[in-house]
Amino acid sequence: MRDKSSILKEAKLKVTPKRMAILDILGDEPNYVSPEDVWKKLKLRFLKIGLPTVYRNLEDLARIGIISKIIHPNRQLYYYLCTHRTHHHHHHHFICLLCRRVEGIDFCPEKEIERIVRYKLRGRTVSHMLQINGICRECLSKEKKEEFV
Repeated sequence: MRDKSSILKEAKLKVTPKRMAILDILGDEPNYVSPEDVWKKLKLRFLKIGLPTVYRNLEDLARIGIISKIIHPNRQLYYYLCTHRTHHHHHHHFICLLCRRVEGIDFCPEKEIERIVRYKLRGRTVSHMLQINGICRECLSKEKKEEFV
């Protein structure tokens, strides 16, 4: 991954110790994490850090595309530092609802979506987000093994 401070500068965000720590925490996690989990880890590094500050920073980082926002079926927001982002190409995510793993998917039906919006809805797309929720191959394999026990 590129240097985190240069990523923040390119995005015209101030490089702060708390933002750097958030990126470190997310970078160390192979799975998506909740704002509360990030906050608990930040409290070990900073004497004064409020949950609203964590939410605000996560939203700022997600808004400019440095991190990905995961919307779980339980309606809770989670966040993930996507390694695909370093390559600057458009992609989407598959989220395992059991183990919380996030995998990039190099597929996008953007042209089809734009065509449907333009011709059927008489509108224009500005942006889109596609998130696929499911169960990963490792979790499926564990389920099958448990069936025979």
